[in-house]
Amino acid sequence: MHKGLIVQKFGGSSVADVKRIQNVAKRVVSYKKKGYDLVVVVSALGDTTDELVELAGKINPEPSEREMDMLLSTGEQISVALLAMAIHKLGQEAISFTGAQVGIITDSSHTRARIIKINADKIKEELSKGKIVIVAGFQGVTLTHDITTLGRGGSDLTAVALAKELLACECEIYTDVEGIYTADPRIERKARKINAITYDEMLEMASLGAQVMQARSVEVAKKFNVPIHVRSSFSNNQGTLIIKEVKRMEDVVVSGITLDKTEAKITICNVPDRPGVAAKIFGELSGAGISVDMIVQNVSHLRQTDISFTVKKAEFSKAIKLAKRVASGIGAGDVLEDVDIARVSVVGVGMKSHPGVAAGMFDTLAKHKINIEMISTSDISISCIIKRKFAKTAVRALHEKFGLSK
Repeated sequence: MHKGLIVQKFGGSSVADVKRIQNVAKRVVSYKKKGYDLVVVVSALGDTTDELVELAGKINPEPSEREMDMLLSTGEQISVALLAMAIHKLGQEAISFTGAQVGIITDSSHTRARIIKINADKIKEELSKGKIVIVAGFQGVTLTHDITTLGRGGSDLTAVALAKELLACECEIYTDVEGIYTADPRIERKARKINAITYDEMLEMASLGAQVMQARSVEVAKKFNVPIHVRSSFSNNQGTLIIKEVKRMEDVVVSGITLDKTEAKITICNVPDRPGVAAKIFGELSGAGISVDMIVQNVSHLRQTDISFTVKKAEFSKAIKLAKRVASGIGAGDVLEDVDIARVSVVGVGMKSHPGVAAGMFDTLAKHKINIEMISTSDISISCIIKRKFAKTAVRALHEKFGLSK
């Protein structure tokens, strides 16, 4: 009996070695035997991508982005072929494809390409023959046949985009944890698995450092209402559903605490306080393709002001060079750098209608003698930049403060 199509995505930790690849093959085949059509998206084995990045760095510290895409896309090509072989060994028909082969067309922004369209004819043709289709995640191809990659965590995006294109009944994201937790269970032992979470909350958590899902993939899922089930590839337990609306008790104010240690802070001192200066600074950064996250500008009393902002550590060396150049161009003072920071955030849709979350957060950090360097807020989150050494203490203290282990 035919039950419909499921897209399954397996992350690097799920296919890290031979045993785990065989484990994934068994799981995929069990779904096939239940009557589902299957499209399986796979990441590179274990830490392959990191190892390739390191290798490139030894050859050239500033490699061309096009060549990085050529290099990094090979990781997934290995894992899809091995998984197809493992499925063949179990007596089922499977076929592996690269992103280019299945027609995932992207723009030409190397290392962070965006999907323009998917020509799914080849996938549909193989599914109609009863085969399990295995697709390399994280990659696509431009209209001029250049290989591109979709940025870190891009396999999630491949899976969600295929689920939307193929009208799948569900998109399952398999990882090494049992779902989405109220905090990173490696930091907070009492972290609790969340059964269901809204797209908005997941999007906020992903963009604020929760590493279970890529933020862009959640955006696409929200836009096209693709239900996602995040679960462990090492157990059969229910995971976390990411859906449009979640029926919850009124009093759930905060859903989770996230931590991000991948940012660095830059401060430009004594910036002349006149119109257009901030536009000049951030225009230059944007022109160089650097995404700025938090920005704090102090009120000026002496016609001068300090501007602090955070960027990803990966873009830090590029950003600091630019900041120094711009600072001297506008007659500003010193440019200070701080790479020992972390961002801790509280997230929850219930915060909109409950005052006092910010006060509770600041009070908790103060009680633990943790100084707040920057603050930013949205409708459903509050983030603080603190010293990196206090990161774990902050997560545990806030988790307890908002009663998340109950």
